[in-house]
Amino acid sequence: GTDEHGLKIQQAAAAAGTSPPELCERVSGLFRQALTRAAVSFTDFTRTSEPRHRRAVRRFWGALRDGGALYKGAYEGWYCTPEECFLPESQVAERRDAEGRPCKVSLETGHQVHWTKEENYMFRLSAFQEPLQKWLRDNPRAVSPDPFYQRVLRWLEEDLPDLSVSRERSRLQWGIPVPSDSTQTIYVWVDALVNYLSVVGYPETHGEWWPAVHHVVGKDILKFHAVYWPALLMAAGLPPPERILVHSHWTVRGQKMSKSLGNVVDPSACVGRFTVDGFRYFLLRQGVPERDCDYYEEKVVKVVNSELADALGGLLSRSTALSINPSNTYPCFSEACFPKVLDYRERKGTGRASAEDYEFVASVASLPLQVAGYFEDFQIYKALECIALCVRQTNSFFQRHRPWKLDRKDPAEQLWLDTIIHVTLECLRVYGTLLQPVIPHTAEKLLSRLAVEPEERGLSSLTFLPRYNGKPCPFEGRQLGPDTGVLFHRLEKPTEHQAEAKKL
Repeated sequence: GTDEHGLKIQQAAAAAGTSPPELCERVSGLFRQALTRAAVSFTDFTRTSEPRHRRAVRRFWGALRDGGALYKGAYEGWYCTPEECFLPESQVAERRDAEGRPCKVSLETGHQVHWTKEENYMFRLSAFQEPLQKWLRDNPRAVSPDPFYQRVLRWLEEDLPDLSVSRERSRLQWGIPVPSDSTQTIYVWVDALVNYLSVVGYPETHGEWWPAVHHVVGKDILKFHAVYWPALLMAAGLPPPERILVHSHWTVRGQKMSKSLGNVVDPSACVGRFTVDGFRYFLLRQGVPERDCDYYEEKVVKVVNSELADALGGLLSRSTALSINPSNTYPCFSEACFPKVLDYRERKGTGRASAEDYEFVASVASLPLQVAGYFEDFQIYKALECIALCVRQTNSFFQRHRPWKLDRKDPAEQLWLDTIIHVTLECLRVYGTLLQPVIPHTAEKLLSRLAVEPEERGLSSLTFLPRYNGKPCPFEGRQLGPDTGVLFHRLEKPTEHQAEAKKL
């Protein structure tokens, strides 16, 4: 959704010669388009200018007021309009503006700040220092990954001054008025945070979801989500969210993205250049939540070509080629060739499978649970790392046994050939199923080629190589789906001219 109120929106609309509602309508439309283009689905698209949200904010303000958490007081300090917040003296530095005049800026962002003095409503944040500390100590997974959890604990050891939660209406008209005081506008962050409640039906039906919710936030807004928001919720008689998952930022060739440097990456252009699945795969494969990650086009091309086009796509085309599998079916598994053993290191040499094969099959068998755990922990890059490793092991398995060298006229060789292909297709079925949230189009193409029906693509019922465990395999003997060509086309490397243009 889009957070639409505040002074910077009001100023941006004035500069563009339009009204705030018109500006928000256009910008929120662009976000919707970007999400659709990136194949990001959502159950709701919330906008803070909607009537349901305004109503929820007024009710939430009433709960804060009735609980005695608000009072009116004079407030002065350095105000940063782009960040919509007051900054303490320790977070402000002396700089010179474009005309060489001295000015004050935010140390963290470099945005200019202005000394502001006005009468506002204040929130008794200081009263929640101990409750917040207790909440975090009782719930060590409430903020993750751990470095961010530790950062919030450190903040809570410092002074926690009361928070200004309104602005003078004469200065800020684009926002929700304070109930029963038309001279004040509710502070944009208080308004924006309540959208987590308004979207789940606050104040009537939010109990169906709340507090079993997970927020996904950038590290730059951690204090608002892990200090201010839980305190506001407690003051309104509600529990904090179950988890706050925090991610870091992307840098470009080691530099922070900035409009003035001209190194901002346009996601729409990247989707056009690398495809939706290629770009999604790269971001999720290389994005580490706990630290900033560096983006450059050569890296995208290298990762995507190596892991999607070559390793995964190559494996599918090799194992379904008519020269290897002329019947175009999901062949049968032979227990005689690949007998079940309790410990492959002590087994007698009865079948054709090697100790290395047993090790590899065990890796793939443990993969669904491993991936589910990493997804749950917001460590998606680790899940993709495990899948990529197993894809490499499957390619090694296929290469090691050279099925193209086996004599199909020999019944024993035919059994082993079918078993090699069966194991490979079972691996591909697992990878296709696990990769659905990451590369939806490629995963759909892969699973359709393997003739896996839509109702057979769930994560919860995913079992690998059931025949190895003496159970029937519903895919065995099934005709494969149509061959729609290359699974994932290799990306072209950026030309020297493009690379130079990017640097400039």
